[in-house]
Amino acid sequence: MATLIIDCHGHYTTAPAAHDEWRRAQMAAYDDARAFPPYPHISDDQIADSLEGHQLRLQRERGTDVTLFSPRASVMEHHRGDEAVSRAWSRRCNDLIHRVVSLYPDSFFAVAQLPQSPGVPVENCVEELERCVVELGFVGLNLNPDPSGGWWRTRPLTDRSWYPLYEKMVELEVPAMIHVSASCNDNFHATGAHYLNADTTAFMQLLQGDLFSDFPDLRLVIPHGGGAVPYHWGRFRGLADMLHKPSLTQHVMGNVYFDTCCYHQAGVNLLVDVIDSGNVLFGSEMVGAVRGLDPDTGFYFDDTKRYVDAAPLTSAERAAIYSGNARRVYPRLDRALRARGQ
Repeated sequence: MATLIIDCHGHYTTAPAAHDEWRRAQMAAYDDARAFPPYPHISDDQIADSLEGHQLRLQRERGTDVTLFSPRASVMEHHRGDEAVSRAWSRRCNDLIHRVVSLYPDSFFAVAQLPQSPGVPVENCVEELERCVVELGFVGLNLNPDPSGGWWRTRPLTDRSWYPLYEKMVELEVPAMIHVSASCNDNFHATGAHYLNADTTAFMQLLQGDLFSDFPDLRLVIPHGGGAVPYHWGRFRGLADMLHKPSLTQHVMGNVYFDTCCYHQAGVNLLVDVIDSGNVLFGSEMVGAVRGLDPDTGFYFDDTKRYVDAAPLTSAERAAIYSGNARRVYPRLDRALRARGQ
């Protein structure tokens, strides 16, 4: 039987224009101290049109089967407005993702946006997470370690202030992808600096702390190939030793996973050479941060399946990266696939 290819990293970057227009109207209403406008009607045909020529076409062309699909990361924008703004926007985004999955259940599984807001306790996000997972069947969530938008005014991920969310994640059996949103700090380009900095920062926070002693069943996915981590693996191993922590294998890597959103062959080769194949999940973030053609190869930068296919892996390692690891990290996904005979 052919290996099911699961893309763990997809965002609804092509959502219908009316959805984004409502967001602009919502923020204008907030700025003028007015009530939020009614959300527009978006038809099934509009959703289909937004996907058929983009994500669904690329799934077929590139040979992937299932995408874990979440709201567009760059417009989570937790730094804008207040808690009520974030709650309303997150709910609209999550409801739209649910509609996508309902229309295309064979192609997408839903991942939630949290209604985070700077200075607001993260336990206030639990209600929306429960709604998404229990009522709507979501299999994971995106967690923003910096809801301030590039200013890093939030306590590290290992701080106890995050624990109420982690407790609910473990209870619901849902992992989080650690994913920042837009940067309002001019020093950090959103996708070229802020995202990769955040990936690296999150890993270092986990190294410095002892989070997984308290939450041995917590699972976190660090995207974009782990930021700088695989490239500087020796530095992090040395820092763990200097900080009197156990080896990275014992201390962190039983709970942390990287995706394959490295947009060149050498990057994926290094990732799978340095990081154990059991800690790597296939991801592409297609129609995402890097959408163009690579002039050196003639193929799209975000066609990451090509890189994994060509990487120096055994067939068993490649199958784990394409499917087995995602099913282990996302148990609700695995149960849903098994229920339909996959």
